[in-house]
Amino acid sequence: MADTPIIVIENDPETARQICEVLSYLDLPSQAVTVDANWSSLLDAQHPAHLIMLGDCGSVEARRLTFRQVKALDAYAPLVLLDLPEQDTALLSDIETGVLAHVRMPLRHAQFEKVLQKVDTYRENRHQVGSPRNPELFRNLAGSSKGIQRVRSMIEMVAKSDANVLITGESGTGKEVVARHIHHHSVRRSKPFVPLNCGAIPPDLLESELFGHEKGAFTGAISSRQGRFEMADGGTLFLDEIGDMSLSMQVKLLRVLQERTFERVGSNKSISVNVRIIAATHVNLEQAIQDGRFREDLYYRLNVFPIETPPLRDRAEDLPLLVSDLVERLGHEGRGTIRLSPDCVDSLATYAWPGNVRELANLVERLSILYPNGVVDVHDLPEKYRSDDNVVPIRSVEPPAVEAAEPGAPRLPRAGLDLKEHLTQIETNLIVQALEEESWVVAHAAKRLQMGRTTLVEKMRKLGLARQDEMTGP
Repeated sequence: MADTPIIVIENDPETARQICEVLSYLDLPSQAVTVDANWSSLLDAQHPAHLIMLGDCGSVEARRLTFRQVKALDAYAPLVLLDLPEQDTALLSDIETGVLAHVRMPLRHAQFEKVLQKVDTYRENRHQVGSPRNPELFRNLAGSSKGIQRVRSMIEMVAKSDANVLITGESGTGKEVVARHIHHHSVRRSKPFVPLNCGAIPPDLLESELFGHEKGAFTGAISSRQGRFEMADGGTLFLDEIGDMSLSMQVKLLRVLQERTFERVGSNKSISVNVRIIAATHVNLEQAIQDGRFREDLYYRLNVFPIETPPLRDRAEDLPLLVSDLVERLGHEGRGTIRLSPDCVDSLATYAWPGNVRELANLVERLSILYPNGVVDVHDLPEKYRSDDNVVPIRSVEPPAVEAAEPGAPRLPRAGLDLKEHLTQIETNLIVQALEEESWVVAHAAKRLQMGRTTLVEKMRKLGLARQDEMTGP
């Protein structure tokens, strides 16, 4: 329950009433005001608003101005936009640095629960010294599963120390995201965060990448160059895929960790640095030590504070929120948007996700290209992501042909046909028939079609179905 009120800035009284009713149902105190009211007096620095919901302000320009006024009064204010107009490009750009989320009306309980999760995560960190947090960071570790809650708790514990951290987990689970969170919440956040993928650099070039080189140190060294250690001085050096580092390079890295000094390649001048090391790997380093592929002394230097990132298959309950965030991010980046039906999300939750969150992000982007601004149902997913339990069979007007000679069976025209379009037309006709026979009561029509009401609503939106009187108006 919120201990401070939620402020709803909304000029339309009916919309404000609906929002406050939902918040009251959730036991969340709220106060609705118009843009012309003295709402700025509600932003008390000692007792800041739990959340500010910014809706209709009379015009796009007025809403943009109100948005800036809120941020001027409280740069840390958790702010959510209601029904963001797609044409408001100025506000779209501001979202990246100032807004946690935007929600569409009518406000729904399940949708708003996801927003509250983001707000709670953001508020946990809003009073730390330094500049306001970028809401984008908090989306990456969204979720309520035990695994992700444990990761967030460990980040909070270790961020304020200078201890070296070793992040383990499968590829695609967000190990770099965890590293960036640790840096972002530490006293080093005003200094550089410098990442390096040890597995992507050839062994003979890795030393130069880490420590830099002097002019003429080797063929091609036409000028002196800083290494990653120098770039990260005062900040954090993130060594990804540390398990792929050669044994000879491990010895040199261990020396730097022990002595906090190094020499550029081709130089004998020692350089001192103050760098925090965060390493990550998908390799079992303890097994690598037994196999002679990783130094035990380096392992204990790095593994001061271990954090394991859970695979996506073990946090299936977080998938709806992750999908929502990925879709939202595509929209903010101007790459279109999509909607996934509830059955579609349920189907994705049954998949094993060997590529974890990275695979999920790739799938969402692919779907946004295939179905721009559309609704994606289970049938639209690539086959391996479909769950048979969630696929609603498309029933044709006539039974499908079992034998070519069966009387009355549908016949394929000699010229061929667009099968997808043909099946869509059959589906549309059956949905319209069910709706008309049930007086357009969607719940009754859904029973006739043996599908969930929500699924039918999504199909109607996807197919552009509405009652004739609704389409023509009064």
